[in-house]
Amino acid sequence: MRKKTLEELRDELRRKDLEIVELLNERARISVEVGRVKGAEGCEVYDPAQESRVYEQIKKVNQGPLTDYALKSIFREILSSSRALQKKEVVVYLGPEASFSHLAALSHFGKSADLVPAVSIPDVFKAVEGEKADCGVVPVENSVEGSVKQTLDRLVVTPLTVRAEIFQRISHCLLSPGVDLSAVRRVYSHPQALAQCQGWLRAHLPDRPLMEMPSTAAAARRVLEEKEGAAIGSALAAEVYGLNVLVQGIEDEPLNTTRFLVVGRGRNTATGMDKTSIVFGTPHVPGALYSVLEPIARAKLNMLRIESYPLRDRMWEYLFFVDLAGHDEDEKIVDCIKEMEKRATFIKVLGSYPRGNGQ
Repeated sequence: MRKKTLEELRDELRRKDLEIVELLNERARISVEVGRVKGAEGCEVYDPAQESRVYEQIKKVNQGPLTDYALKSIFREILSSSRALQKKEVVVYLGPEASFSHLAALSHFGKSADLVPAVSIPDVFKAVEGEKADCGVVPVENSVEGSVKQTLDRLVVTPLTVRAEIFQRISHCLLSPGVDLSAVRRVYSHPQALAQCQGWLRAHLPDRPLMEMPSTAAAARRVLEEKEGAAIGSALAAEVYGLNVLVQGIEDEPLNTTRFLVVGRGRNTATGMDKTSIVFGTPHVPGALYSVLEPIARAKLNMLRIESYPLRDRMWEYLFFVDLAGHDEDEKIVDCIKEMEKRATFIKVLGSYPRGNGQ
């Protein structure tokens, strides 16, 4: 069989490209109609449960050579564009631009969403609660540093629900306006980033002063003005601020990952691969925690996480955050929470949502 020439292969690609454009626009027209029906029925445009089903569907039918990750990245932007045709979503995240919260928001909502930075975690919640934004993206725990207390504080009192979770690998890069590692005289970054890279810094840039900054993005902006400085930040920061990546992956813990939550209004339907987050309090008596947790064990529910949280106004009293495998519409979880309510002093379902890639 005769091998095709380069030009013949390129002609085939051009024809496929035209077919893809036609199919994408056909899909977009259907998406606009979906948006019209959603509006008539009072449904929200953002539907993480349905988007999770789309990703699972393409994963099941994928036969390569594209990887599942590559296809998901492509479809993320297709879904992002489809959402924008229905309604331009405003998503507020813990800023500044090019922070890891920004990366997490991009990885979930895509580039067609209107992504807006906020100064603090409480400001993210306030923007969504005040209906100045449709959703918010906040960090809740890091595999190295532990939980983010400000997020836990707000989850206890907010009327918002958890709509999705995002697991973002924290990969630090050394950024500089120059290209020569030996020319670096000072290193700027957020204290956490400096701490997470201290082994690499001692090995490769010993005796260089480490300068603390409010954020990794602020560090990137700082070295724009200082040719002998370098910043620790994300690859996105290099792209946004026009810096060179001198070295990639300088973090000491290669599995360093932050879990983010998407908070908003409304609730998700079940997908079959969900997680339910709750918070509860116990009476200050012996065996109280065991008593509240016992229905979970009796129902044979998988408890994915539990964390104690000290009450601000009551010394040595705690709330407990728990993640369960399943959806709060599942009969076993409904019955379990009813039994827990009888034994707890306080209980709140924070939301049920599709399980992220990290779980």
